[in-house]
Amino acid sequence: MLIGIDPILNADVLHALRAMGHGDDLIIADTNFPSDSVARQTALGRVLRIDRPAADVMRAVLSVYPIDTFVNDAAGRMEVVGEPATILPVMREVQAEIDAAGGPKMIGIERYAFYDRAKQAYAVIQTGERRFYGCFALRKGVVPPEEV
Repeated sequence: MLIGIDPILNADVLHALRAMGHGDDLIIADTNFPSDSVARQTALGRVLRIDRPAADVMRAVLSVYPIDTFVNDAAGRMEVVGEPATILPVMREVQAEIDAAGGPKMIGIERYAFYDRAKQAYAVIQTGERRFYGCFALRKGVVPPEEV
């Protein structure tokens, strides 16, 4: 355990988040997402796991991860197939965590476009989220210099 770091952030996840640079994407995916096969195509090359609900994972990640403020697609959610405007409870819960961290509204990303974005990501975290469409993308921002 470390002081000031959410205990659900394991060493592998912390290492990946620290290694990512500005503009790199992070995927937070539900248990049904093909995380292992997609993660093999990412920069990290392997899947990371946090066996907790998506909103818990998002809260923990955003406690150490800045969201990009230079682009309009810094936060995204996989759209419900055939119902792109539908916002499911899991999506509302995750948006509430993004809001609490001062982040943007998530954009909808069509299912196969989401898979394509995920394959280009730096890393994939597979969660314990069992509700459908609990899949999200975050683009990493910058940490500004300290005031001198």
